[in-house]
Parts: sequence; structure tokens; C-alpha cells
Amino acid sequence: MTLIAATTWLWELDGWIIAAGVLCAVASSLVGNFLVLRRMSMLGDAVSHAVLPGLAAAFLITGSRQSLPMFVGAAIVGVLTALLTQWIRNFGKVDEGASMGVVFTTLFALGLVMIVQAADTVDLDPGCVLYGAIEFTPLDTLMVGNFDIPRVVVVLGIVTIINLLFVMLFYKELKLTSFDPVLADTMGLPSAWVHYGLMTLVAITAVASFESVGNILVVAMMVVPAAAASMLTDRLPMLILISACIGAASAVLGHLTAIAVPGWFGFGSTSTAGMMALTAGLLFSLVVVFSPKSGLLFNFARRQQLAFSILGEDVLAYVYRYEEKDEPQAITRKRMQKKLIASSTATSIVLAWYRWRGMLLQRGDQYGLSESGRASAALLVRSHRLWEQYLVDQAGVATDRIHGQAERLEHFTGRKFRDELERQTAYPSSDPHGRPIPAEGVNPDRVNPERAIAEGSASNEHGLEKPTS
Repeated sequence: MTLIAATTWLWELDGWIIAAGVLCAVASSLVGNFLVLRRMSMLGDAVSHAVLPGLAAAFLITGSRQSLPMFVGAAIVGVLTALLTQWIRNFGKVDEGASMGVVFTTLFALGLVMIVQAADTVDLDPGCVLYGAIEFTPLDTLMVGNFDIPRVVVVLGIVTIINLLFVMLFYKELKLTSFDPVLADTMGLPSAWVHYGLMTLVAITAVASFESVGNILVVAMMVVPAAAASMLTDRLPMLILISACIGAASAVLGHLTAIAVPGWFGFGSTSTAGMMALTAGLLFSLVVVFSPKSGLLFNFARRQQLAFSILGEDVLAYVYRYEEKDEPQAITRKRMQKKLIASSTATSIVLAWYRWRGMLLQRGDQYGLSESGRASAALLVRSHRLWEQYLVDQAGVATDRIHGQAERLEHFTGRKFRDELERQTAYPSSDPHGRPIPAEGVNPDRVNPERAIAEGSASNEHGLEKPTS
């Protein structure tokens, strides 16, 4: 089923199509959130496939393709699908996905056999099964008061209200059974009834949406908005709200895109339901990339920030250790880059950043620590050497293997952890290699701040100067 591209907006046509799509999206997302939380995302797909024998049985019994018997037959089989899936999972001790696969493939095959028996008298459109007939929504109407409203909009409106009431009335039970079903059982909550109620609503929502929007859109709207919203928030109320908004936006933008975009490429038509599902996928892709919580862009930025932070601490610790020596060598950028196995760009950025913060001092191509830099470096070196002592004393690690492990742990060790390490290792004054463990406070007499650069330079006439930013 296709929608011929048009340039004129008609509320009588486009408005009702969007209304049907939005109601389908909101109704599906309300129950879809809990499917995603329960790791049962594909139950909607299973139900939408498994209703075929219900449709066939309704036709064989009534001899009619009217909507009401078809809806009742599909709804009964949809609920049966949910119940059988749970039963096989509980009593057959199989995975949730496997139980869904067994039920919906068996019922779908049964439906095909029944359809063959009625093949001479029933006309089935495979495209309608996939894409629905949302473009024909305004043609089948009911009188509601003094208004002529499409029957699909009425049905989906009722289903949306029922789903919303269910979520509101059983919010606590849904929340507990989704996140911690064992706790819900110990608290005496009717978790089984809540689960079966949710599965029943999933089946009814899928069946109610099936005729108008087809298999593709109802499955997409049950999973994609909830999955996208879960990447934006960890709070369940916001998850429900955001998923409904994403679903509604997908319906609106999908229909507008179905009208406008084909004409840009010289085509005359496209599937509205398919474009709505595609729009939902595109919105999900945007969330995957730009989500502040777990998006690729922000994750990359956080990883880079962490990498620069660790490299910066390594630079401070490196300079500190060289300044500890009685005869330090000149500390240059190239020497640090080679020792820390870092790129030239990353090393230059870190050095510029710590110079701007006043933690590193530079003259020419040589570097030294300022008082604030030395204080930070001393704490990092203290963490490192306490970890080395702990690994030898408490973990029995050989001294030739402790440096690498301590180097990884030192960046994530705070004051309380350092105090506990010190207590566990009986307050050592030196590490297993005999190097002194810096005190917790700043000790400016431990190292001469100008010695490293002064001794590595042919002339120290002007001393260290703090660079300007």
C-alpha cells in the first residue's frame, strides 16, 4: 500500500493519518518500555506474527472479513501467544527468546495452513500485512457524537487510554517486577498477574495496530522509542515520557517525510507506515550518536578526557621522579613522550595545559614542577608506592611485577583509599624498591623545584620563569 506524494495538506486526510500513527506510537511505547526493561523486546514481533491463525479462524467461523470478529480472533491468539511463551519459559526451562520462537513460528505456520483452506474465498494482501493500510484511515469512519471519526483512531484511542491507565494504576508493581521480580515476590506483590496483564495489553495493542499500520510499524514503535529513551535517562517516569514523545515525533515526521521526500528524487509514492518506522530508526541513530548519557560522541569525549587526564598525571609523576634523583637529567618533551609512549600531539597538549594551570614550569625545552604541581605529583607518587607495598605485602606479587599494576591503580586512588593502604601496610616510609613514600601533605623541602632544569642547562642565569598563557 502506497501513499501518492502530494503538495497540499488536507486535515481530513493527513490529519487523521498522523493521529492514527501518533496513537499507535504512544500506545505501543507505553507497554514497550516494560518489554525493553524485561528483555522481552521481540514479544511484540512474535504476537504480530502469531495472530494469523486468529484471523483465519475468525474468517472460517464467521465467513466474514468484518473488523470486529477479526479483532476478537486475533486478540485471543495474541493473548494465547503471550501466555504460551511464559508457560514454555517457566515449565520448559528454556530461554525467553527460544520460547518466543517456538510459539510464534508454530502459530504462524498453523495460520498459513488455515489460510490455505480458505484460499478460494478469502483475499489476503501480503503488503497490507507488512505495511498496513494507514493511508485509508479516513475512509472507514464511525459517528462519535456529532463527529465522523475514523474507526482506527477510535480503536487506537481506546487502547492508548487503557494502556495509560494500566501503567498509572500499576506503576509500582510494573517497576518492581521489571527491575527486581524476586523482591516483588518477597513483598507479596502479584507479579504474575501484573506480568500476564502486561502481556495481554501487548497482544491487544499489537492486534489493534496491526490492521492500520501493519507489522513493521507496531514492532518498531514497541521497541525503538523505548530503546532510544533508555539511552537518555535512567529514571522510569522520564523514560515513559521520552519514549512516548519519540514515538509521536516519529509518526508526525514519518508522514511528512513520506509526502515530501519521494518528490525530491523523482518518485511518486512511498509507504507511510514504513517511513514512520524508518524515522523512528533515524531518531534512534541520532540518540546513539549524541546522547549525553551514553552516546558515541560523548563517550568518545569522555574517553579522550580520561586519557588526557591520565597522561597529565603521568607527566607530573614523571617529572617528580626525575627531580627526586640526585643527578637528574634534563626533562624535555621528547624524553617524556618517549618514556610515556604518547603521541607528540597529546604530549604537547598536556604540557600546554599544565603550564597554563601553573603546575609546570618551562625554560627553553626543559620542564620542572611548580609548588602546586609538586603537591599533586607527590600524591600520585604516594598512591603508586603504597600500592606497590600493598601488592607485595598483602597480595604476594613479585617486586618485578608490581609497577605496571600500581601504575594503573594510582589514578583512581583517593585520600581515604591511600590512608587505608597505609594502614594495611603498617605505615611504610619506603616502597619495596627502597624509594621514599611522599607524605600526605606537601613537603617543599623534599625536592628543589629549580634543580632539574638548572642542572640540565648550560646556563641558569635567569632561573625558571612561569610561562604566560
